Amino acid sequence: MDFTFNDEQQQFADALRRYLDKSYGFEARQAIVRTEAGVSDAHWTAFTELGLTALPVPEAQGGFNGSPIDMLVVMQELGRALVVEPYWATAVGIEALRLAGTGQGEDASLLERAAQGEIKLAVAFHEPHARYDLFEVDTVANGQGNQQTLTGTKSVVLHGAQADHWIVPARLNGEIALFVVARDAAGVKVTDYRTIDGQRAATFEFDGTPARQLAGKHSGAAALEHIADYGTVLLCAEAVGVLDALNHATGEYTKTRQQFGQPIARFQALQHRMVEMLIHAEQARSITYLAAVRYTSADANERRRAVSAAKARVGQAARFVGQQAVQLHGGMGVTNEVAAAHLFKRLAIIETTLGDVDHHLARFAALPGFVSTEA
Repeated sequence: MDFTFNDEQQQFADALRRYLDKSYGFEARQAIVRTEAGVSDAHWTAFTELGLTALPVPEAQGGFNGSPIDMLVVMQELGRALVVEPYWATAVGIEALRLAGTGQGEDASLLERAAQGEIKLAVAFHEPHARYDLFEVDTVANGQGNQQTLTGTKSVVLHGAQADHWIVPARLNGEIALFVVARDAAGVKVTDYRTIDGQRAATFEFDGTPARQLAGKHSGAAALEHIADYGTVLLCAEAVGVLDALNHATGEYTKTRQQFGQPIARFQALQHRMVEMLIHAEQARSITYLAAVRYTSADANERRRAVSAAKARVGQAARFVGQQAVQLHGGMGVTNEVAAAHLFKRLAIIETTLGDVDHHLARFAALPGFVSTEA
């Protein structure tokens, strides 16, 4: 299988990397994190001009109909630069509208506005005490037709407070359905906070909050899982970019840190350790590329198998590379003054978003065709 990017994808990646290198360096990123909003409208406008917001949107709604591989190219670059803008949340929201919406009327309008960068989106996947179980949904919907009201709580909604519209799973007549809620809707309390990796998340408390049901052909529990798999693939791609940046930062640091009168990069034992870090990153890259390809498979189990395998392997790589990088940086590796600490924090959060290693190993093992090697 050929995982070489085509010319358009490579050019897009190069253009995005040039912008990020010039305008989104580590100090600039830290300045954004320290602001009250935690995101930058100026950079969001730049992303729109570069075509990032239109990339995942279908052509019928003014987008470029980007494939998961196209999105992988973008997420790797955003990961390298530790971008804190709500791009992942919006891209997953776009996929939710694409899968569960009708592609017409209000659904089409939201996609068109997202493509133009006018609005941001977020999907409220989880509830308190649900851990990683997508189907542990206690939020309930009441009402008639597409106009409903929601009551319940959603937790750790990534960039929830920065989004203009939310896609919210809730139970309607006992079954999971997906709803769109506007940020300015009545009867919702939003608690915004910063996560340890500098990103933003929120808790939603709905109390009779007006909502519109997504009424596409695929809008139930299966669609929710499908959307989560899309988000997982994008997270894995971002993690690959973070791993690359962390390996590079570690290599550069070991060239400057002196022990016994010479750079520690010359010590063979540490060279072996850094080679292992690179191997972990390359294995994570390969399986992430495979998951991006398999995401569009007509066989849902094939999609689940590839996505969970990728998330588990990426999580293992994130932990190994992060721990080794911190140790090789010495005491500096746990300070906020160097990028390595922030890269490791981002990897830690990615590993626990939409299912950790144990969760995805269990999911993989539960799929048909898995054969245990235990006697």
